[in-house]
Amino acid sequence: MALVLLIAVGLLVSGYFMGASRIVQGSLLTVLFGAVLAVQIGLPAGHPLREATGGSLRAWLIFAVVVGLAAAYTLVLKHLKSRAIKPDAPQQDGPFSDAELERYARHIVMREIGGAGQQRLKAARVLVIGAGGLGSPALLYLAAAGVGTIGVVDDDTVSLSNMQRQILHAMDRIGMAKVFSAQQGIAAINPHVEVLPYNRRLDAGNAHDLFEGFDLVLDGSDNFATRHLVNETCVALGVPLISAAITQWEGQISLYHPASGAPCYACIFPEIPAEGLAPSCAEAGVMGALPGVVGSMMAVEAIKHITGAGPTLKGELLIYDALYGESRKMRMERRDGCKVCGST
Repeated sequence: MALVLLIAVGLLVSGYFMGASRIVQGSLLTVLFGAVLAVQIGLPAGHPLREATGGSLRAWLIFAVVVGLAAAYTLVLKHLKSRAIKPDAPQQDGPFSDAELERYARHIVMREIGGAGQQRLKAARVLVIGAGGLGSPALLYLAAAGVGTIGVVDDDTVSLSNMQRQILHAMDRIGMAKVFSAQQGIAAINPHVEVLPYNRRLDAGNAHDLFEGFDLVLDGSDNFATRHLVNETCVALGVPLISAAITQWEGQISLYHPASGAPCYACIFPEIPAEGLAPSCAEAGVMGALPGVVGSMMAVEAIKHITGAGPTLKGELLIYDALYGESRKMRMERRDGCKVCGST
């Protein structure tokens, strides 16, 4: 048996240095094994050639079973890896593929973005709070723009009442967690984007760990308590924040970043309004297309911030009135004594 194994090793080594393919090397080993079996079956016990090739058919059959099981395990493992790492899996490092160059061509030809800006989008890590009215368009356009890694935090599930405005979701996903529905919707638009779904309620206990490692946060939450928590966490980590809000026909948006001299959210909205003073969309209603407009503005500001294309809304509050088709800006300054960013 040792002689046969030595011959097999010699064939493999020779094939390697001659550049033979694995198929050719496997074929040679199969022929060698077949010849050995023929010798063991065809020649009588004690024959010199049979003794030289192991002398026992049973030993070779056991060897064949062991090799077969090892080969089967290797093939199954390779198949599982091929399913886990697909050819279209997101690649945040390295040059663009031909598909990516065609996909992002309209960005790359723009003077303000270009190839360098598109590369920054590919390398960016953006966290979106909420996959609802504002999060839906923001997530769709961030993915379409080629933001390489997108995290999304939400503990809600898709419901029929969401269909009026939350365009990221679909009827066949009613009852599904919104973060997983968002993951499916994004994958259908851009397979080059990595989505990190966090199906949990944001709170003071997990906010720091969730935000750490992201370059930018977009807050599309629907309550003041969450907005203040998001702001406090962003300020503590030095992460810029794009925060927006909507109600009925009106929306507002700004980029808060005290680390670069701009105010934080608490500078402008220092207190949480008393209950009933700021009703939610469920209580006051919201025109269906409004979150599409404001959520898209969030994506625009994110793209500008990441690529450096033009001035952002840092230090300005943009207010959009859809009923009268008007928008206006308000200058904002950091507030002395702000309890959140006053010491930064």
